[in-house]
Amino acid sequence: MSDAPAPQSTRLAVLIPFGIVTLIWGSTWIVITGQLGVVPPSWSVSYRFVVAGIAMLAWAAYRGELARLDARGWLFAGALGVLQFVLNFNFVYRAEHFITSGLVAVVFALMLVPNATLARIFLGQRMGWQLIAGSLVAIGGVALLFLHELRSDPNGSTALLAGIGFTLAGVISASSANIMQGTQAAKRYPMAGMLGIAMLIGAGVDAAYAWATVGPPVFDPRPSYWLGVAYLGIFASAIAFPLYFGVLRVIGPAKAAYSGVLVPVIAMLLSTVFEGYRWSLLAAAGAGLAMFGLVIALTARRPNR
Repeated sequence: MSDAPAPQSTRLAVLIPFGIVTLIWGSTWIVITGQLGVVPPSWSVSYRFVVAGIAMLAWAAYRGELARLDARGWLFAGALGVLQFVLNFNFVYRAEHFITSGLVAVVFALMLVPNATLARIFLGQRMGWQLIAGSLVAIGGVALLFLHELRSDPNGSTALLAGIGFTLAGVISASSANIMQGTQAAKRYPMAGMLGIAMLIGAGVDAAYAWATVGPPVFDPRPSYWLGVAYLGIFASAIAFPLYFGVLRVIGPAKAAYSGVLVPVIAMLLSTVFEGYRWSLLAAAGAGLAMFGLVIALTARRPNR
């Protein structure tokens, strides 16, 4: 019998926020699609994180967790803001101009690979055999989902490559921000206050980039657009990111990234309800493998160092 400690990832204190984050982020792909068209992506990202940053700081103030940052803290918040709330989301919004939201979600699920690799390099976190096995099974499931989406994607190969390229760039940016949250530097500051500041820094950089590249702010008069901004800013950002980063600090970046494995499955289930998505045998097999790999990985015990 192994003398390794029981996995914290099977505790309700981890599984509940993990499930909430997965459900929220599984719904964002449909909402993001509704953000495209009238408003350039960079301005949509800016609006989202202005809302998110204000909501996050209001919550931090209510809890007495406003961060008093020293020079190192401001540098950390700035780097986090650029990686997570500028590069990541600008890449993702642009990717959805070229490929379907489902395919973007599927490619993004591969974040577990750079998360695990970077965690090993920078945080010294080892992957046991069970976590590796779960990763391989999940990647197999993601590959089947990828093939299904690839077959159903109506765009040409050039658009496909551009979309996948933008998505992979977003994956690397988000993974780097994930690793930052696993460091001791991140734990020196209250999470809510730090995230609120990082979101507003990100929104400021997003706005500067948008103004420089596409001109002054553009507004979409549709109520559905602004409801989407509010949902993405409050639920998918101000609520989901603290929950996700809290889970990440407990179970590590590799296991936390498994929320992304289930996100495309949730996205497809929601698409079934709201967009008439039709499941194929390939997609169903991929979803089943992804969930099976998740169970294997999350029940893995922490390997001895």
